[in-house]
Amino acid sequence: MSKRIIVCGDDFGMNGDIDEGMLALAGMGRLSAVSCLTLGPTFAANAGRLGLLNVDIGLHVNFTEALTPGAEAMPALNRLILSAYAGRLDAAWIDAQLERQFDAFEAAFGRAPDYVDGHQHVHQLPGIRARLLLLLKRRYGSCMPWLRQTAPGMLSGIPLKEAFKAHVIGALGSAALAREAGRDGMRTNRRMLGVYGFEGGKRRYADLLQNWLFNARDGDLLMCHPAMDCKDGSPMSRQRRAEFDVLASPKLGDWLNVNGVHITRLPAGAHAMADAPRLAGLRP
Repeated sequence: MSKRIIVCGDDFGMNGDIDEGMLALAGMGRLSAVSCLTLGPTFAANAGRLGLLNVDIGLHVNFTEALTPGAEAMPALNRLILSAYAGRLDAAWIDAQLERQFDAFEAAFGRAPDYVDGHQHVHQLPGIRARLLLLLKRRYGSCMPWLRQTAPGMLSGIPLKEAFKAHVIGALGSAALAREAGRDGMRTNRRMLGVYGFEGGKRRYADLLQNWLFNARDGDLLMCHPAMDCKDGSPMSRQRRAEFDVLASPKLGDWLNVNGVHITRLPAGAHAMADAPRLAGLRP
């Protein structure tokens, strides 16, 4: 039996190179989910094109990066994590950030997101997680989006550095998110693959990708960060282009076949819900 996995591209809306890469890969069937930074500088201009493609479209909740000049400053990730676990995040600030981001998604697509995850996985942090779940229940009732949970998938053959990072990400809230999502009848992916240090170029990414596909199990999610180009010349941009080149390569089809993997939107399961309705009548 083929193993169905979600291949999820993060950071749509951050810049044009990222958006073009996502659109191209989604059109090729190499992505089945695209996570949107809805306050990003290119999101509104390119959302319409994304909406025409056969992918799950998600909201990539952001609490760590000011995306446009003049935008409100955001805390660094380490500071946000410390504040979250100390119980010092301001609920009103969290709510205001979430409302703006969900409003922007709904304005662009006229509907609820198919799923929700977090830029740098912040959606799973204490404080943010609880406010997010409250917002989802208030806005969408019984037809809530699915959630990305970050528990690491199988890590056979994955180098120690990447395996350690995957476990750290999962330890920051995956168990609580899965438990609370299950309590509220919300779907999640099974486990998450794709964690690494965003370095090493095409060869290293290709090696890691083949290992992730070998380790994949039905319902897992493979996270990626591709971009069509790397105009700013930064190491991160170059690695995004390397990811794009590998994911667009004809060799990916061979790697999928040999591992019995099929790229799909989140499969319907025991807790499957109807497609998210249009906004009319969603809110109490």
